[in-house]
Amino acid sequence: MVLVALSGGGWLTFLRLFAVQGAWNHERMLGTGIGYAAAPLLEPLKREAPGRYEEAVARSAEFFNCQPFLAGLALGAEVRAELDGVPGDRVVRLRSALCGPLGALGDQLFWTGFLPGLLALAMIAVVLGVPWLGILGFLVIFNGIRSAVGAWSLSSGLQAGMRVGSVLSHSWLPRAVGVVGLGAGFAMGVALPLVAVHLAGGRAVEEVVLVAAVAVTGLVVLRRTRARVTGVRLTLGLVGLLLLFQWIGT
Repeated sequence: MVLVALSGGGWLTFLRLFAVQGAWNHERMLGTGIGYAAAPLLEPLKREAPGRYEEAVARSAEFFNCQPFLAGLALGAEVRAELDGVPGDRVVRLRSALCGPLGALGDQLFWTGFLPGLLALAMIAVVLGVPWLGILGFLVIFNGIRSAVGAWSLSSGLQAGMRVGSVLSHSWLPRAVGVVGLGAGFAMGVALPLVAVHLAGGRAVEEVVLVAAVAVTGLVVLRRTRARVTGVRLTLGLVGLLLLFQWIGT
């Protein structure tokens, strides 16, 4: 489905979305980058309705701001609406309405989810003596997720058009935000005690035993109180368990 949706100019647009922040500015935020990325997909209008093409490109370069990895969802929906002949004022309203939801979901999914979670796993790998595995694993996995989400966003927007709001609300994104956030909190809560013990000169056996105790306790707490736990609270709670276990052991 994604391969079909991104055929032709879609692949060029997809690649340009990786540099969507290249022309970021305070006046238009991501707008200039969105306009540049949308141009290949708007090419059919150049043959069918030249005047409409120029207007569509100009609209796509107007002010727009959201989490850059999800910008393709708005871009795809906007392009589909332009190709379907939706009036320009409705396209502008669609863009404006998508700024908030895509910004909030994207920030939670990546900046407080995947990024800190994968960084925590990389720190654990470094402390356990496999630094290159941690570093390369972080780079490969994070960029793989970023690329997959970008491709899904663009193809979903192109298929949804003006129905993108409904598609977004029923997609995997809202559900993934909570799961990824808790996972990141748990990973960071395990990584910080491990790093602290390592920097304090603890032995490998002590590190593993301590982190295992913290992790198991955290899993039990998470299972029983998941509805009231956030990623930040989980991180702080696991660090608190580290201090408690260290105090008991002294």
